[in-house]
Amino acid sequence: MEFRVLYKSTKSKARVGEIVIGSIVIPTPVFMPVGTQASVKTLSSEEVSELSNGIILSNTYHLYLRPGVEVIEDAGGLHSFMNWDKALLTDSGGFQVFSLNEFTKVSEEGVRFKSHIDGSYHFFTPERVVEIQLRFGSNIIMPLDEPVPPNTTYNYTKEATERTSNWAKRSIQTFLSLKDYIPRKLTTSRFQNIRNLNYHFGIVQGGFFKELRKISVEDICSLEFDGFAIGGLSVGEEKSQMYDILDYTANLLPENKPRYLMGVGTPEDIIIAVMNGIDMFDCVFPTRAGRRGLFFTSQGRINIKNKKYERDFSPPDPMCDCYTCLKYSKAYIRHLIRSEEMLGYRLTTIHNLYFFKKLTSQIRNAIIEDNIENMYNNLKVMLQNINIDS
Repeated sequence: MEFRVLYKSTKSKARVGEIVIGSIVIPTPVFMPVGTQASVKTLSSEEVSELSNGIILSNTYHLYLRPGVEVIEDAGGLHSFMNWDKALLTDSGGFQVFSLNEFTKVSEEGVRFKSHIDGSYHFFTPERVVEIQLRFGSNIIMPLDEPVPPNTTYNYTKEATERTSNWAKRSIQTFLSLKDYIPRKLTTSRFQNIRNLNYHFGIVQGGFFKELRKISVEDICSLEFDGFAIGGLSVGEEKSQMYDILDYTANLLPENKPRYLMGVGTPEDIIIAVMNGIDMFDCVFPTRAGRRGLFFTSQGRINIKNKKYERDFSPPDPMCDCYTCLKYSKAYIRHLIRSEEMLGYRLTTIHNLYFFKKLTSQIRNAIIEDNIENMYNNLKVMLQNINIDS
């Protein structure tokens, strides 16, 4: 994998770059749509390809439980299974293991957890998680880590941070030993080239203690990772707290590798993170919000289910040229969403993903023109002046 920084802001840490994975060039900053279960809900892979910048995210925990590693491997890997010919990042499933399951039991060896599907028990080790993702054929693999809630004590956060570092070392060893020798069940596939390109990012933890964040950065960045992620943010803390830890942590990360902020995805959060030097983002927010009838627009966020749109035959965003806004009205989409018609969910998802793709393009242009701060100030004014009727 090659990472190139092409432009830098002179007034902030914002930068424009490229991640090159085989023949795929991913412009950064980049927002990665989330296809948790090998699908961005309501959309085909072809549609997602048009609405993204060459990379999406899937979830190891969910795919391990259903349909299972063997099914995906027999299909020729995750790319082939979901008909996706671009780059694919899979997270480790650690967040889901800790957040979805009250029966989770953690030890130095790994994590025992209960399936939310059938109640069966399973055990993830750092080695197992890397192996699963290699068998998926993931391009960017995330190691098992232990995120903690914002109210966690210093002592336990320290234990979790040390455990994350120890697991990272074991993950690296497994990745380096298996990535060229893991048994692969595919022989001929148009996805063969892309699914054989495997890279490994480290995850920085440390909760909301700067001392622990610094220790985690030193531990994780000393290892042979291809990029670095900031985990454990946007987990229920105050915005000011998140921004403070983000600014502190991002400033410690090396500049020559991609920086990935996990699970953060509002427009304001993305711009602030970019100004702190972040290159990659993922979040279910735009797609999940779309299924609830929320549109991100150039005029603010609107809730299409509101009564005032019942006879509004204008497009959701008059400044947008996405398929949804060119073809359909607020009134019609309101009817679909209130009637729980699948087309309504599709149309809102198409628009929101297009909005985020366009947003990151505008951010890149603003960095190149060295006026990312003006873009952020204009966004703040819009958020203050527009009635966000959510």
